[in-house]
Amino acid sequence: MPTPPFRADHVGSLLRPRRIAEARNTQAPAAELRAIEDQEIPALIKLQEDAGLKVVTDGEARRAFWHFDFMGMLEGMDMETRGEGVQFHGTQIPPVHPVINGKLGFPADHPMLEHFTFVKEHTSVCPKISIPGPSCVHFRTDPADVRPVIYRDTQVLFADIAETYRQAVAAYYAAGCRYLQLDDIFFAYLGDPKQREQRKAMGQDPDWLIDRYAWMLEEAIKDRPKDMVIGMHMCRGNFRSTHAASGGYDAAADAIFNKTSVDVYFMEYDTDRAGGLEPLKLLPKGRKRIMAGFITTKTGELESPDALRRHFDEAAKFVDTDQLGIAPQCGFASTEHGNAITEDDQKRKLELVVKTAEAIWGHT
Repeated sequence: MPTPPFRADHVGSLLRPRRIAEARNTQAPAAELRAIEDQEIPALIKLQEDAGLKVVTDGEARRAFWHFDFMGMLEGMDMETRGEGVQFHGTQIPPVHPVINGKLGFPADHPMLEHFTFVKEHTSVCPKISIPGPSCVHFRTDPADVRPVIYRDTQVLFADIAETYRQAVAAYYAAGCRYLQLDDIFFAYLGDPKQREQRKAMGQDPDWLIDRYAWMLEEAIKDRPKDMVIGMHMCRGNFRSTHAASGGYDAAADAIFNKTSVDVYFMEYDTDRAGGLEPLKLLPKGRKRIMAGFITTKTGELESPDALRRHFDEAAKFVDTDQLGIAPQCGFASTEHGNAITEDDQKRKLELVVKTAEAIWGHT
């Protein structure tokens, strides 16, 4: 079985197969939906394998959201539907709100452990699962929805979030996971001037949050076995091909690169909204790797190989090419609604990831 890190990879989510989408839309019974998912996900795995990828996921096909499903399955957390959803550029996501009702913890029977083992049992390459990172529990929960009195002390809350994720990392390792990805996108959000001002208006210092989010992440992963690779994805929102934030990685680069032992960084770089490549110079020399997201999942237009080569030439001014790889800038369907692309677009993008890796490094 191939072992990570790889030169060609992807963030995780894929467009939901038609049968899964229809079953969800018609609110099929849970057992019927599960049976359909079990039938369709092997085809998603084969799609990735046929593209030439050495690492595959289940496309997050069992989820409605990249984050809320996982969070709602934690001990002490629930999802409430009310009011309005989070604002994206020109649209809003469905009105789902995380609520902390009790002491946080990772249950031994968290359903997404089985999501991983299903992939592991249906592929001969490296199985990977992506889950929302620790920062998500704090950033996406309104302070008014943090109900236990003890969690009014943010340090106590952060300590319990970190411990919950430490338990999760250990549980995934026990399930056979050797490549776990944490989608900690809010490091990127906190580079957006508007997002920073919103946090200040809430009485939160955005730079302090970056430091504490890095602390939580490191607490969660620092004791993992040496043969477990940790990936980390950062973007600025991805809902039906729209975004929620803009701004570079400057404010977060030192924290993510030097205050965590993350192995692989999936970094959105498909538009100017991500800022410049200069923050990459803060990556310490060694085995850490940046998966440069020069290929977009938001549109079907295929990037040219020459343009991608130029992007890597530019990146090489700040970081050794040997510490680079390529992946799309985000998933193809961070929610069940999917981006405004076709299945053929998705296939061609995955193939382009592999071809680009082969052209630059000679392998994937």
